[in-house]
Amino acid sequence: MGLYGERDGTGPRVVLLHGFGQTCRCWGPLAAALAERHEVLRLDAPGHGGSADVAADLPTTGRLVAEAGGPALYLGYSMGARMALHVATVAPAVVRALVLVGGTPGIEDDAERAARRAADAALAQRIRDDGVPAFVERWLAMPMFAGLPPDARFEDERRRNTAEGLATSLTLAGTGAQRPLWDDLGALAMPVLVVAGADDDRYADIAQRTAAAIGDNARAAPVPGAGHSAHLEEPDAFADLVLGWIDRLDRPDDLG
Repeated sequence: MGLYGERDGTGPRVVLLHGFGQTCRCWGPLAAALAERHEVLRLDAPGHGGSADVAADLPTTGRLVAEAGGPALYLGYSMGARMALHVATVAPAVVRALVLVGGTPGIEDDAERAARRAADAALAQRIRDDGVPAFVERWLAMPMFAGLPPDARFEDERRRNTAEGLATSLTLAGTGAQRPLWDDLGALAMPVLVVAGADDDRYADIAQRTAAAIGDNARAAPVPGAGHSAHLEEPDAFADLVLGWIDRLDRPDDLG
């Protein structure tokens, strides 16, 4: 079974990969801004939205996304950034360029990763027990989402997800289940923009480390005034940053 997607615009293709608990319709103004000059393919991740019945670990997700997206620039947020990294490692030929937003190549410490895997399993069971509306309420109450404006919370859209789909996604593709990709980053040859909200201290640090591990073809860029969901909290600044970087893709000397 393939992944569900929605398309807008014409031009060079951009594939958008959303965060956990969202759907392909949770991009706010960014999708429309990109579609002014690009074909934008917004995919529902396995276990989410129209792909709710798709169960896949991260390497399989990378292959499914590559099959659906084909040659394109891939932009992923949080869970979607981890998925985009897997596209770049399992199918690098289709990745023209990569934009990672608030993501991580994985948890390096074995004990920490095992603890996260157990926490993900517990959350998955709670989603099954309590249902999606209760999960959405608890999830959006987390401090990391405090900066989301009301029109960027997408509560109704998040409630379209199924409990089993979200639980399966956590179990198979959560951060605890992910093989760390830090040692694979140096092999990425495409241009990479690693973005984090400047107020998201943890992911701002990970962004710097990720770009350094990739090498000269990568750039880390903070979004001032933004937390974890930089593209939704500061949409104009984020769009300016990403669109400006995309515009310079044909001028490699300007990408540093």
